[in-house]
Amino acid sequence: MLVDSHCHLDGVDLAPYDGDFTRLMEATRAAGVARLLCVAIDLERYPAMRTLVEPFAEVSVSVGVHPNEHDGHEPSPDELVALAADPRVVAIGETGLDYYRSTGGDPGWQAPRFRRHIAVARAVGRPLIVHSRAARADTIRILNEEQARDVGGVLHCFTEDWEMARQALDLGFYISFSGIVTFKAADALREVAGRVPLDRLLIETDSPYLAPVPYRGRSNEPKYVAAVADCVAGLRGMETDALVAATAENFFRLFDHAPRSLPGEAAPP
Repeated sequence: MLVDSHCHLDGVDLAPYDGDFTRLMEATRAAGVARLLCVAIDLERYPAMRTLVEPFAEVSVSVGVHPNEHDGHEPSPDELVALAADPRVVAIGETGLDYYRSTGGDPGWQAPRFRRHIAVARAVGRPLIVHSRAARADTIRILNEEQARDVGGVLHCFTEDWEMARQALDLGFYISFSGIVTFKAADALREVAGRVPLDRLLIETDSPYLAPVPYRGRSNEPKYVAAVADCVAGLRGMETDALVAATAENFFRLFDHAPRSLPGEAAPP
């Protein structure tokens, strides 16, 4: 089964579906995408996102605040722990560090917030969804210092080098590739995608962002994860079906609170 391991469903452009979220989900199922992880980036929009996906049992969710979100509510660890008690919550995040838009590194709130999220993940026994951009050394250092290996997680939408991937793998983390791996200028990233061990590999859309080739320029959506699967399988010299099966198994191993089967579905082999 195809799995989109990281998307923001509340941000997907519904214009092609006449504004109907149910039609989007029907198209997603028709494309063979059977499980999705809808990832939180702040707590102001989280209740509406959680309500939006409630009728769709194939959608799991996370709770957390993105490192670039700084104008909204700063959650306490107790708030995040309480939200994580929801059985649909399978991960904490996305959290991490993003120095791309800040000069001199951490703008102040990112590292303490990242540390709090790791502490919450350890407290509730859920893996982390980590965003890291232009912050390689500090991301790995904080993961080490806060003993994130106790819960593991994923470096999502990976765009860094093999050395960072290797260090994350050594911490027990998974590496997830988005549509960026299909972009013309992404040769170095494709080399990393070919080296990550198959049992630590995930695929995602990060929709509505980063639509893969041949859909660049459009709003991204979960059904386009198939293009990411095709690309990564080709890089690794394997059939797409085998890549899809392996990444689905990895998803359920990492996010072990996500349902493997749903009411009315045949049990997976």
